[in-house]
Amino acid sequence: MEEQSVVLVVDDVKTNVLIMRQCLKEMFQVWTAESGEECLKVAKQKPDIILLDVLMPGMDGYQVCRQLKADPETAEIPIIFVTAKDSDEDEQKGLEIGAVDYITKPIRPAIVRARVSTHIQLKQHSDKLKFMALHDQLTGLYNRHFLAERAAQSLSAMVRHQKELSIVMLDLDHFKKINDFNGHHIGDLVLQAVAKLLQESFRKEDLVARMGGEEFVILMECGLAIAREKTEDVRMKLARLKPMGLEVTGSFGVVTANHHNADLSHLLVLADEAVYKAKADGRNRVVCYQDGAYLTVEND
Repeated sequence: MEEQSVVLVVDDVKTNVLIMRQCLKEMFQVWTAESGEECLKVAKQKPDIILLDVLMPGMDGYQVCRQLKADPETAEIPIIFVTAKDSDEDEQKGLEIGAVDYITKPIRPAIVRARVSTHIQLKQHSDKLKFMALHDQLTGLYNRHFLAERAAQSLSAMVRHQKELSIVMLDLDHFKKINDFNGHHIGDLVLQAVAKLLQESFRKEDLVARMGGEEFVILMECGLAIAREKTEDVRMKLARLKPMGLEVTGSFGVVTANHHNADLSHLLVLADEAVYKAKADGRNRVVCYQDGAYLTVEND
């Protein structure tokens, strides 16, 4: 059963809240808040849409809207103002500060349901397009475009705050043979299984991306020692995975950024050369780049 979308109704008058709940409960899951301050707290739980009264004691709806739109955690939540103020100037003000629509009181249930449904559908469509723009369609991992965007931010933060940052590149061994002997459908299933393993093996703060083909890149906020240890652990997990009953191994290259090589393109070249050495040395191994030298991690 499809999970119901969540509507947050914000109004300091309990009768209005009850009317809204009665109007929407058959189609949506309804949350409520009785003040602007409470709305800001509840909105952190990411409702799908907010129906926001304008005239409230303390923070009014316009102030709440501005704060929601200024917070990256809540900025993308659609807001519909619900108010007895029905002048063109009031509606224009609400739309200018970020609301997507404006409903005037008294409440007309059919209008409320139609407006809410429309804006939830628009939000879902927008979210889907954003997901497709930033993710690889086969594996669901982030794509090369998003990797470049996040890496630029992480490298800047590394320079400013003296953080550590490592890049891991993985190239699956003999993947062409898997496609040639088993078909591209099986090859796709193998890639999906490897992607799932990578997502489960690295931390939430690490970024796992598919570069294309059988090549993956992981961005890790840590130094070389931790990155090397974690990568070796993943190498062993991959060797044991046997997706679709097939032997699958990978060659890994690890490089750590510093103030002299804080450039993604250069780091990827170094990681790629480390992968090349791993393959030349027999595949199914981790090679790290450090101080101008490539060092192989001995397999257990």
